[in-house]
Amino acid sequence: MFITFEGLDYSGKSTQVQLLADRLTLQDHRVLILREPGGTDIGEKIRKLLLDKNNDGMTEASELFLFSASRSQLIQEVVRPALDGGMVVICDRYYDSTTAYQGYGRGIPLDVIHAINRYATGSLAPDVTFFLDIPIREIEKRMHSAKTNKDRMESNGIEFYERVRNGFLQLAKTESRYCIIDGLQPIDDLHDIIWHHLTEILVPQK
Repeated sequence: MFITFEGLDYSGKSTQVQLLADRLTLQDHRVLILREPGGTDIGEKIRKLLLDKNNDGMTEASELFLFSASRSQLIQEVVRPALDGGMVVICDRYYDSTTAYQGYGRGIPLDVIHAINRYATGSLAPDVTFFLDIPIREIEKRMHSAKTNKDRMESNGIEFYERVRNGFLQLAKTESRYCIIDGLQPIDDLHDIIWHHLTEILVPQK
């Protein structure tokens, strides 16, 4: 099974990814956690390029192709072999992030985004996608209170994040694999909602 988590920066995705992986492991599933961009030696090098604030002159096209290059490497090198081996793969971001950030956020035509996504992944779609929806005002608050320096992607303005959030919500309307969750709920409550939704899908496949 291929599970992806999507959401704006500071939405709590990584926490929920780990909680879900831990619980699945306790249920005797073999679980692999991945993140995008990254997950391979090549992907991690690309990640550094993408997030480095010194690369503020990066073009929108370069950004798109770098994300897609990292993803292509991850799918071929890690994801497909893991799925073929019967593992549950949980990925923190996938191609929906490219559609939302580079498509809706940057304004790159969606037909271009979709074509590149399909080619980079061999049309490998997730079985289920959890979108942690957080109001922009809460994202802004979490950014200001974060003790780490913002990376290049996190340095975009609030209007950019409004467009990205709208992109995710538009995707959710057209993709039945989406589960939208109010990300303002307590961490344990979020996990319970995710687990309940997933067990309805996972039990027949175990």
